[in-house]
Amino acid sequence: MNPYRSHTCADLNAAHVGQTVRLAGWVHRVRDHGGVLFIDLRDHYGITQVLADSDSPAFAEMEKLRSEWVISVDGVVKARAPELLNAKIPTGEIEVYVRGLRVLGQADELPLPVFGEPDYPEETRLTYRFLDLRRETLHANMMLRSKVVKAFRDRMWEAGFTEFQTPIITASSPEGARDFLVPSRLHPGKFYALPQAPQQFKQLIMVAGFDRYFQIAPCFRDEDPRADRSPTDFYQLDVEMSFVEQEDVFAAMEPVIGGVFEQFAGGQRVVGEWPRIAYAEALAKYGTDKPDLRCPLVMQDVSEHFRGSGFAIFAKLLENEGTEIRAIPAPTGGSRKFCDRMNAFAQAQGLPGMGYIFWRQGDDGVMEAAGPLAKNIGPERTEAIRQQLGLGAGDAAFFLGGRPETFEPVAAKARVEIGRELNLSETDIFRFAWIVDFPMYEKDPETGAVDFSHNPFSMPQGGMEALQGDPLAVKGYQYDLACNGYELLSGAIRNHKPEIMFKAFELAGYGKDEVEKRFGGMVKAFRYGAPPHGGCAAGIDRIVMLLAGTTNIREVIMFPMNQRAEDLMMNAPSEPSNEQLRELRLRVLPPEK
Repeated sequence: MNPYRSHTCADLNAAHVGQTVRLAGWVHRVRDHGGVLFIDLRDHYGITQVLADSDSPAFAEMEKLRSEWVISVDGVVKARAPELLNAKIPTGEIEVYVRGLRVLGQADELPLPVFGEPDYPEETRLTYRFLDLRRETLHANMMLRSKVVKAFRDRMWEAGFTEFQTPIITASSPEGARDFLVPSRLHPGKFYALPQAPQQFKQLIMVAGFDRYFQIAPCFRDEDPRADRSPTDFYQLDVEMSFVEQEDVFAAMEPVIGGVFEQFAGGQRVVGEWPRIAYAEALAKYGTDKPDLRCPLVMQDVSEHFRGSGFAIFAKLLENEGTEIRAIPAPTGGSRKFCDRMNAFAQAQGLPGMGYIFWRQGDDGVMEAAGPLAKNIGPERTEAIRQQLGLGAGDAAFFLGGRPETFEPVAAKARVEIGRELNLSETDIFRFAWIVDFPMYEKDPETGAVDFSHNPFSMPQGGMEALQGDPLAVKGYQYDLACNGYELLSGAIRNHKPEIMFKAFELAGYGKDEVEKRFGGMVKAFRYGAPPHGGCAAGIDRIVMLLAGTTNIREVIMFPMNQRAEDLMMNAPSEPSNEQLRELRLRVLPPEK
């Protein structure tokens, strides 16, 4: 027999009654029932109830046990009385009467409990992450993550993709975020970078003649933290394909991602139809390029109803070029109390508020519009708005105005909040949408400089000809996959022609020499016969977060950083020693005050 265990804490059932067994694990919970001690013994696999009474030779030792001590017990499997069966666990039919016990590892007083799921400060949880991971929910999340990664890997192989690994130490590249730089000891004054993504390498794999690549790739970006994004490193399902167009990538990825969601959705419905929504349409209707389609509400442009109206704030706004007024319909939201609550929501998001109108049936049976806006613009305009939005008695509409980029982020949140508050949004469902036709370029509002708005390696729609006109009018073969308000995947058909690449970078202010310097390897490769190719990358962490039903990505990462990009358990980042700095020929400047 193994010196520690003959079975795991999930193995035993009624078929083992009468057998002598050995179990090992952590003391999950101790219960003293007046001369009979019960212990829930926990390991990676599950929980088994073990017990001893005063006749047991192990009773005295069991009295000394405390939570999270590691023990091994020898005992006899007994059937539980019918009224004591526990259907919630696989071992609920039996218990083990302990005859011998060994303490394998004692535990100090716990800084946070493992039994149950109490709400504890995140800083404490991250400092003692090895304890936090013993908790049932977090343990289950990590197992879910592992199974999801395996499912992705299996499905990609089945779809004809081959897994390759790309370098972790590479050159710095402008991927849209800050690099983590690594000083070179052998080349003083020079730096490597941790890859923000395997972007260039996976394209070179296509140039090298391999056809369908994938990798569960670690990526490193020095970013500001968010609840749905790790501030340092993350994993993605990285994909590239040769001789494909945009729809080929969609056709390859939909069954893979959709299949994983169906496999791990836990009873939630996965909608099989994934619509294509143009970027501009997504912003106009939903205020975001990652719309939550569980909410049925769609914004509409109602600018004409306010142009020259008695509501001076909106009327004056519309005199400025590039401004508009949008309405968020709110069926069943026609009460002043609800409207005031949503107005306060907008104020909490940093806007002065949201105007509103709500409609009710008058005593004479005539539809009436109420609210401050209604009084200012008059019954004819309010009726026209109601007709456009398809609203009736008991309904409301909320209004935001200005340059769209200033109010769309709040409008997107307000739309979802209205749908949630009024119970209009679906629950227990995953709705996907491909967001397409992204603009290749954007203008800096302060400097007026044109730069890439998305992936700089994307092929412009229309090729070289499209780059001869206004850069801001150029769309790229770029796409995202949105699900329930999150971006899960981003990708593009790549620019594989050097002359088009040079022109595309020129419009963003990068000269030919700079492109050669930064991307010399890829430009050189493209001169020796590059196939048309494209691909994408799907965020593993975010996908698991959705499947686990949490909104905090740290709940699905084994050892995450905190909000300040610190590892509280390992004390990272840390100060280098003087010897390390001398070896690297570096000097650390004191922080600015």
